[in-house]
Amino acid sequence: WCSKHWRVCMLSRLGHVHKLLCPWEFPGKNRDLTDPGIEPASPALPPLQADSLSLKIEFKPKRTDCYQCDNKIVCKFPYVIKLALSYMGKSVKNAMSAGAKGIILYSDPADYSAPGVQPYPKGWNLPGTAAQRGNVLNLNGAGDPLTPGYPAKEYAFRLDVEDGVGIPQIPVHPIGYNDAEILLRYLGGIASPDESWKGGLNVSYNIGPGFIGHDSFRKVRMHVYNINKITRIYNVIGTIRGSVEPDRYVILGGHRDSWVFGGIDPTSGAATLQEVAQSFGKLLSSGWRPRRTIIFASWDAEEFGLLGSTEWAEENVKTLQERSVAYINSDSSIEGNYTLRVDCTPLLHQLVYKLTKEISSPDDGFEGKSLYESWLAKDPSSKSKTLPRISKLGSGSDFEAYFQRLGIASGRVRYTKNRKTDTYSSYPVYHTIYETFELVEKFYDPTFKKQLAVAQLRGALVYELADSKVIPFNIQDYAKTLENYARSIYNLSRKHEQACRHHGVSFESLFSAVKNFSEAASDFHRRLSQVDLNNPMAVRILNDQLMFLERAFIDPLGLPGRPFYRHIIFAPSSHNKYAGESFPGIFDAMFDIENKADPRSAWKEVKKHISIAAFTIQAAAGTLKESL
Repeated sequence: WCSKHWRVCMLSRLGHVHKLLCPWEFPGKNRDLTDPGIEPASPALPPLQADSLSLKIEFKPKRTDCYQCDNKIVCKFPYVIKLALSYMGKSVKNAMSAGAKGIILYSDPADYSAPGVQPYPKGWNLPGTAAQRGNVLNLNGAGDPLTPGYPAKEYAFRLDVEDGVGIPQIPVHPIGYNDAEILLRYLGGIASPDESWKGGLNVSYNIGPGFIGHDSFRKVRMHVYNINKITRIYNVIGTIRGSVEPDRYVILGGHRDSWVFGGIDPTSGAATLQEVAQSFGKLLSSGWRPRRTIIFASWDAEEFGLLGSTEWAEENVKTLQERSVAYINSDSSIEGNYTLRVDCTPLLHQLVYKLTKEISSPDDGFEGKSLYESWLAKDPSSKSKTLPRISKLGSGSDFEAYFQRLGIASGRVRYTKNRKTDTYSSYPVYHTIYETFELVEKFYDPTFKKQLAVAQLRGALVYELADSKVIPFNIQDYAKTLENYARSIYNLSRKHEQACRHHGVSFESLFSAVKNFSEAASDFHRRLSQVDLNNPMAVRILNDQLMFLERAFIDPLGLPGRPFYRHIIFAPSSHNKYAGESFPGIFDAMFDIENKADPRSAWKEVKKHISIAAFTIQAAAGTLKESL
């Protein structure tokens, strides 16, 4: 889906252009109609245009009925709808369901600026001329929107575009906050309900519709010139054949496409992938060869909805789900420079702890200490202050199809900001023209030591997973994680204790299944400690049980309304796909349940998903036994 160019302009009563708002990012003033390359306004309006509509703001996307938006352009605010922290496609979907006819997105400085930091190029904050790009598809793991669930090969049956998965039916346009301020300054309607609805601009943040005073007659016109085109994309795949188990794969994958220069996303990750591959090449030249096959994958079209990685997974699904040991993601190596961040399956926790103790910390003040020590000091776990924090996998990068759909053990590591003090989203210039190599070199990682540490950890994970005789997974960590998640979802239900009793909702089966899984995990590790490592068949049997455990948490029917998210324990949050949610079926069934029109049916859905989770965990425990 390629964009040609866009315009947003305010019209006078007679239709004359008052102010042109463009997504091009220049440090100076906005371009006007006399600038080269700007097409004159034409009375012949192109398709997909919201023309001459009053402007109205729609807030609070969790309440899709909060404001009716018929025949209005909707100006969505990251600071209110958490566009800065969540997926912008969800915001578009919410606005469409409320009746919006067009959407103008901008990044508010309240969410994209750090206090005391200059805008780029003098600092690393977001300039007012910056427009954040991004896809607004709501694919939910479907891959190519015209071939959901199947590889987009030449012979593939394709849906018509109007039937494609998750494709917005209204125009969407990004602008910088300098341009947004002009629109907001003249916006009329009622005032914001409270301060939490306001951002960092010097405007009243009225809700609309329409403009105020002498500007009440003005309208907003959107020109969106999108070219919908089926085009070829290219994944680049390299392999090192395993010496003992060539039919077992460890995958290191990351994307190389970017919205503009991609100084951080993806280049810091693509460079890491190249360096790790080169290092393994040198090992190979010295006579070493891994026990298992290593696959290096450079994905295309990640920014368009994880298309390259998902289509390759769909094309090779039968082989991958039978032979893959693990997938390690190599997207952006840095999104900040404070400390390490790890998101992974519980199977990898102990391996990550072990390897970070063997890598030197790149952080100031931790000279001579390990990466583990600086990570623990800066970001301890909320569950145990003796361990560093490891987060759940959500979505937003190329591990999605491998973990959420196929059940392949996955992980990602990178450097990040201080989550306790840095409240701005991700990194301020994310997906803008200001995300350059100079940004990284001057502000984020001048010595490149942090990216080196990330490359060492990613490479070490691949090395250990590919060359250890016994796959270095720890199932007992999974058991502890399930115990914590079961308690958390039960505690959430206690907010509705009376309703649970009334509708006969019980978590007893879930707790019983988790207990059985914990016992099976302990027994498995006892057998693992006693295995004869010189007996290849005995080792292979246990390795297969380790490899297939993650697959045991996959439900072939998927989650309600999200059939390509099939992991019963982990899934992207329904309300923010970048974040991970535990027991997503139960959580989604209970979400906002007190406002459901039919409480009886709603609580039946909760009971159903408790049952599914209990069965899945019990079945996973069964895979750890020697026999049925």
